[in-house]
Amino acid sequence: MAKFQTLEAAVADNLSAGDSAAFEGFTHLIPHAAAHEVIRQGIGDLTLIRMTPDIIYDQLIGCGLARKLVFSYAGNPGVGLLRRLRDAVENGVPRPLALEEHSHAAMANAYEAGAAGMPVAIFRGYKGAGLKAVNPNIKSVTCPFTGEELAAVPAIRPDVAFIHAQKADRKGNVLIEGILGVQKEAVLAAKRSVVTVEEIVEDFDGLHPNLTILPHWTVTSVVVVPGGAHPSYARGYYGRDNAAYLEWDAIAADLDRFRAWIDTHVMACGPDVFAERVAGLRGAM
Repeated sequence: MAKFQTLEAAVADNLSAGDSAAFEGFTHLIPHAAAHEVIRQGIGDLTLIRMTPDIIYDQLIGCGLARKLVFSYAGNPGVGLLRRLRDAVENGVPRPLALEEHSHAAMANAYEAGAAGMPVAIFRGYKGAGLKAVNPNIKSVTCPFTGEELAAVPAIRPDVAFIHAQKADRKGNVLIEGILGVQKEAVLAAKRSVVTVEEIVEDFDGLHPNLTILPHWTVTSVVVVPGGAHPSYARGYYGRDNAAYLEWDAIAADLDRFRAWIDTHVMACGPDVFAERVAGLRGAM
């Protein structure tokens, strides 16, 4: 059953040092506010999981909170590389980072397998690809019915999944609209889940029932954080802050500037600041 909490309480109650955590979103509804609360609480030694790690993972990694990254594509979308991630991999700054790299197809199938309670995902993929040479978790199996060789990877079952959504009702049912990645699968695969939302509504009466993506019994904690996806966007609420992504490249390239940015924009701020940051982006979707 979903529990309504503050962001501070939801993170403290559901995430512990050494956990595996997925902060999912696909260009849209990326849970930045939740990741910033993890940084403020200094919860580290994490295995971070994400289909497309972007700047929130650059921030978590740059703060030394990650020991391993399970991922497919990683980058600052529309800009380039993740400089704090690269520094961790190449130079061990601020700490070494282990990598487990997959394809998008593998990650999506692994989340679906986790959501279904299966130990492994089996799919067509990786033929002709070089990832098998660097990732021992990519295996091959033979179909017992056709004899076809198929790819197999472990199911993804995070300790905690964090996502952002538009609405939750008073019962804790969660409504997500617009572009989706694997948010639903991540929540269903995880042991615990924290969903930040733009607002709480009385109910979803008058809306199509298929818009209720996550029923309340699949969600551990619901937290109201208006603007909580910034600088990504939330359909129906605010647009993408493209300038913030461009600025991040220069911020992350300089370690002293990165640390100063974290001190000013994360450590000294609470979740309320996100509503202020999207004030000029409303209607710009």
